[in-house]
Amino acid sequence: MKKYYFDHVATNPLHPVVLESMMPFFREEFGNPLSVYEYGMNAKNAIESARGQVAALIHAKPAEIIFTASGAEANNFALRGIALARQNEGKHVLVSRMEHHSVLNAARFLEKSGFTVTYLPVDKQGFVDPDTVKKMITKETTLISVTHASSEVGTIEPIREIVKVAKEHNIMVHTDAVATTGNIPVDVMDLGIDLLSMAAHQFYGPKGAAALYVKQGTRIVPLIYGGIQESGRRAGTENVPAIVGMGKAAEMAAAELQARIDYLMPLRDRLIDTMANVERVYLTGDRHKRLPGHASFCVEYIEGEAMLLLLAAKGILSASGSACSSKALKASPVLLSMGIPSGLAQGSIVFSLGMDNTPEDIGYLMTEFPAVIKRLREISPYAQGWGDKEEGGSCTAKK
Repeated sequence: MKKYYFDHVATNPLHPVVLESMMPFFREEFGNPLSVYEYGMNAKNAIESARGQVAALIHAKPAEIIFTASGAEANNFALRGIALARQNEGKHVLVSRMEHHSVLNAARFLEKSGFTVTYLPVDKQGFVDPDTVKKMITKETTLISVTHASSEVGTIEPIREIVKVAKEHNIMVHTDAVATTGNIPVDVMDLGIDLLSMAAHQFYGPKGAAALYVKQGTRIVPLIYGGIQESGRRAGTENVPAIVGMGKAAEMAAAELQARIDYLMPLRDRLIDTMANVERVYLTGDRHKRLPGHASFCVEYIEGEAMLLLLAAKGILSASGSACSSKALKASPVLLSMGIPSGLAQGSIVFSLGMDNTPEDIGYLMTEFPAVIKRLREISPYAQGWGDKEEGGSCTAKK
């Protein structure tokens, strides 16, 4: 059976050109970058070349890029590193309710360590209001963390406006840009951001390679101690092949970014427009200010897991909630934070498109998905009027 992959926010296939760039560093160029002889110097030079490629993707300086093993590590590094570095100035942190678990759990760690964390609310489209941010700032606030875009609902946040508010109070701002870097234009100079997390596998690079942008001059406490790697900010022997792959993937993303957007947006819009005609299917997130290949919905009277299983039986691979929470079989905290009732949030489905998807793939999905919904509603007691229909209602907008 042919497989139709619609879960690119979870991960992407490794680009063949990226794989080719990595291969020499598994065997021929296997040296430790700290070694002073040829093998080590070659590995070190490859890392620095990749650092420049990653920096160029987000318009940063190479020295502002710290390589990590994952976006989750980068997020933990940012929150814990800045909070601890600035704790003598204040112990209050603002974090949005739209964040990935790696941010939310790092925030909970800070709470247990004596910090106060305020969780910023979002509206029905998933936006954080800069005016709300301003109202929640205190004299103790040292850091604000707001995702650049949610992988669950695709909404792109007003980071630039939030940064303007923060700078009025000498507060640093971190954004989790794992879902956006390499997929939409990301310019750290334009955003004015202090810290930004990214991951290679989100733009056709390898897993195990990610990075944290730290604005030059920013004090940050290391998350991992041990050696002098990454200028003493992140210890551990570098994963040279993965870092080289991330650099190549970043270079390709920078060169192809607009072409990728132009290809994905019409496919996304076609899918969203088709779902608007399916009864009791609600779009989540903002209709226009969203990731170019992202379409997410809540389906009334049906559980997300049931949809995933029936779609998988037809070769359609998608997601319900985030990659880190869908297996918990409970309503997504992100959707609940948007005011979506728990019962409706249980019926979430996310289709995220990539460059390997074709218009024919979208046509197949648009045929099979409504049929799956119809089948599940035929056997759903709630759809037959046995449940509390008052719990349905408002996702973002009824389509």
